[in-house]
Amino acid sequence: MRGILEAAGYVPHHRLRREAVAEALGTRAPSGTRAVASYDEDTTTLGVEAARLVRRGAADVTPAALWFSTADPVYLDKTNAAAIHAALRLPDTTVAADLGGTPRSGVAALLAALSSDGPALVVTADVRTGLPGSEDEVDGGDAGAAMLVGSDAHGPLLAELVATGSATEEFVDRWRVPGEPRSRRWEDRFVASRYPPLAERAIKRACEQGGIDSADLDHVIVIGLHRRSVRAVRGATGFAAGGLVDDLTAVIGNAGTAHPGLLLADVLERARPDQLVALVSLADGADTIILRTTAAVTEHDPTRTVASQIQAGDDRLSYADFLTWRGMLDREPARRPDPARVSAPAAARRADWKLGFVGSRDPETGALHLPPATVPYQGGELRGGQDPPETMPAPMADVPATVRTFTADRVARSPAPPTVFAVLDFDGGGRYPCELTDVRAGEVAVGDRVEMTFRLVHVADGLRNYFWKARPLPSGSAT
Repeated sequence: MRGILEAAGYVPHHRLRREAVAEALGTRAPSGTRAVASYDEDTTTLGVEAARLVRRGAADVTPAALWFSTADPVYLDKTNAAAIHAALRLPDTTVAADLGGTPRSGVAALLAALSSDGPALVVTADVRTGLPGSEDEVDGGDAGAAMLVGSDAHGPLLAELVATGSATEEFVDRWRVPGEPRSRRWEDRFVASRYPPLAERAIKRACEQGGIDSADLDHVIVIGLHRRSVRAVRGATGFAAGGLVDDLTAVIGNAGTAHPGLLLADVLERARPDQLVALVSLADGADTIILRTTAAVTEHDPTRTVASQIQAGDDRLSYADFLTWRGMLDREPARRPDPARVSAPAAARRADWKLGFVGSRDPETGALHLPPATVPYQGGELRGGQDPPETMPAPMADVPATVRTFTADRVARSPAPPTVFAVLDFDGGGRYPCELTDVRAGEVAVGDRVEMTFRLVHVADGLRNYFWKARPLPSGSAT
């Protein structure tokens, strides 16, 4: 039997109040907030963070394939999944490929994984935006989601696949030319006339294949970028009262390609055994996936739930900063030289350090070297004389740390000054200076607990320089 071995969602720290948009532009906007990827986050880093949560829950399962889906890839002519593969430190036998371009690609990757052999890691992420004041900007959201798919031979399934159903039809809903910052959309009434019949057929086909009635579904997720169509499908008769799942768009917005996986992870974090979960996605057609939860959901102990991440959101982001981070408000830069393009040979030689945050450890004294050293040092001197021992790899990405000291730099180049740098003492030994993110300078204190996060350092000549920063560890969180 094939199904979901592990699932997780990643919701960025920042929120934008929709009222802030209305206040700035003098328009009307609904209440609530949308999740915002930080200035140092993009779809690749969002995907990494979601996938790291999955890997923590199923560390014993090595995926044979990693499929990354997004409608907002940071590169063309380069596989974005390769950076996620490197950050997760997966073996080179794991195929990493992009299945992106449209919001439907996320559910398509999940369907493909459910029908293939071997464990597969499906990673989805989107950064949704539009022109200032547009519905896409106000109602959009940013997030990542990841699902580890396999069979019960690979480990206990949280939910097993019951049935699927799809309906495809070509019509013009929305479109975006590569390179454009916003989507264009057709008139709502026409689109609303196309999606509900497609959803009805997709749901009916899945229910017939599974031999179940739609009234028996315990959790029904309906999601899509066309709000009026989603509302129509949710209002359709046949679903059990109370079975419709909150789509969370009021608090984090609609994260496009990532949203189906995010909602599925949220449901699996609170479902009971032997419940039927239906995922209905509307995007250039309709797809339905029906799963049945197993007894394993009672033992499911996610590192960080979707609900806890939503609750921890910070809604103090100003609309001006949001536009700046999106590249829609060009502000005076720091009077510092432009950053240099990252060296491809150097990055390749140090990939374990740069993308996996792997240090090295002295095999005899246990001393940790950050950055890694091939031979151990002690007190600034080579330890071992003319015949020093070789060091061992020391993965540090999941090791919490404590702020030893810090400084706020107000002249460094940053979209969100001041830049906060801190010296960290890692649990179990090891000290390293690095940048803090998702934090305000006035709220940092010596002794704060932090964790590492995969972020964007800068972009030069279109080339993205990724590395690791530290962010505050949520209160009450051990890891």
